[in-house]
Amino acid sequence: MTTKSKAVILISGGGSNLQAFIDQVDAGQLDVDIALVISNVSTAYGLKRAANAGIEHHCIDHRNYASRLDFDKALINHIDLVEPNIVILAGFMRILTPEFVHHYANRLINIHPSLLPKFTGVNTHQRALDAEEKWHGASIHFVIPELDAGPVILQGQIEITADDTKESLQSRIHKIEHELYPLAVNWFTQGRLTIENGKVLLDGEISSEQLQTFDH
Repeated sequence: MTTKSKAVILISGGGSNLQAFIDQVDAGQLDVDIALVISNVSTAYGLKRAANAGIEHHCIDHRNYASRLDFDKALINHIDLVEPNIVILAGFMRILTPEFVHHYANRLINIHPSLLPKFTGVNTHQRALDAEEKWHGASIHFVIPELDAGPVILQGQIEITADDTKESLQSRIHKIEHELYPLAVNWFTQGRLTIENGKVLLDGEISSEQLQTFDH
């Protein structure tokens, strides 16, 4: 019997991507054991989602630590107790130290609401509108110490309409995230992803699925 890959998911807020993972695990579409959910915010609704699903969950409040590194060391200590194969950032609103990133090198992934390398950082939906972009989307990538600069695994894009607002874009992008993030995790846990010369390969080749277009 094959042992499932263990995942730790880090959140800071509502946990809609966490719920997408939970739903796909329950439906048998994602073969991973969500072993632990950690939030740095005690009131994060994602912690309730984890509780409702019977998943071990903790709050580690960054405000209780003297430095960013002290917090990250505490985070590492909790994560390593479950010996995860993959650490998933799902709306975790903390900039991680190089020490943390290197500790989980090539098994730490993040989702960012833009078509990287465009619009790193925050407020991406409004920035895409202000720049009069034709396309906007989400990117799933391996994490490196440089912010939002790691090798991209998968991207999904939608065409921006004349009626779009930052709120409507956020809602549309969330639908892409909930579909593509579990897919990328499946690829990882199946051993299909490798990194070569700073590029992510799927089954040893640059994937034709790396950029997917959606109409919702």
